[in-house]
Amino acid sequence: MPKPQRSHVDLISALLLLALATVWGGSFFFAEIALLEVPPLTVTLHRVFWAVPVLFCVVCWLGLTIPRSPKAWLCYFVMGALNNAIPFSLIFWGQLTIESGLASILNGTTAVFGAIVASMFLQDEPLTMRKIIGAALGIAGVAAIMGFDALANFDLRNLAQLAVLGAALSYAFASVWGRIYLAAYPPIMNAFGMLTASTLIMLPVVFWVDGTPHLALSLPVWAALLAVAIFSTAIAYLLYFSILKRAGAANLMLVTILIPPIAVALSFTFLDEKLSGDAWIGFGLIASGLLVTTLQIRPALSHRRGRL
Repeated sequence: MPKPQRSHVDLISALLLLALATVWGGSFFFAEIALLEVPPLTVTLHRVFWAVPVLFCVVCWLGLTIPRSPKAWLCYFVMGALNNAIPFSLIFWGQLTIESGLASILNGTTAVFGAIVASMFLQDEPLTMRKIIGAALGIAGVAAIMGFDALANFDLRNLAQLAVLGAALSYAFASVWGRIYLAAYPPIMNAFGMLTASTLIMLPVVFWVDGTPHLALSLPVWAALLAVAIFSTAIAYLLYFSILKRAGAANLMLVTILIPPIAVALSFTFLDEKLSGDAWIGFGLIASGLLVTTLQIRPALSHRRGRL
């Protein structure tokens, strides 16, 4: 296996991260509206299904050739499961019980998981004491949110929070898988292939679990479904794969530190959701863990100055 090129967060990568955080932060808000009338697995299907034709138009417009090899599509199916089907379903199911802002905060552990998983599989992202400290801070943040007696008093709310944490771990493995096996393909093609595979995965699951999707939905719910598909999925993954190629798997997960403030602001403004003080303490600990674990801007700047 070839050694991946060392990546860092430059100015362009930072701007892309901010844009990705904005469209992904909205996904928790849009999902909260969609879940009023649509089951979680069906919301996942809508999210990936409506994103595919948008990306197909982009692929055709750019004149890209869709891969035909079974190996490429096997990689897309694995990526689709790890990065879409599994985490989307877990997060949407969790949002039936917990607030969208809290779900976005717990999703912030993705960066911690991402750095640890990356250190296990990528030669240029080794496990360091900094990452271990960051992981400890992230775990402390989760404990502050869930409460240290969560296991003793287990309930559906705690299970919903664990589901979001499971989604974060799935995202972490997806970022490493994408960097190792999809780096040779254009970012737009990766997004199209991954979401096409995700749709094919979710179709039989939804028909088996939820039955035939109902299309007689209210206008706000349809608007939320299309918004989460086009903005928070199609456009988001164009940004996602571009950042993955430029900045690396661990740095990509920095986006999760930017998502919660956006998601909380939208939920507070339009859904009147409020978070407890423990949730904000947990967010502070998780955010500290993300910065300690993955921030690589300073070394990159120092390296650049050394070449001048």
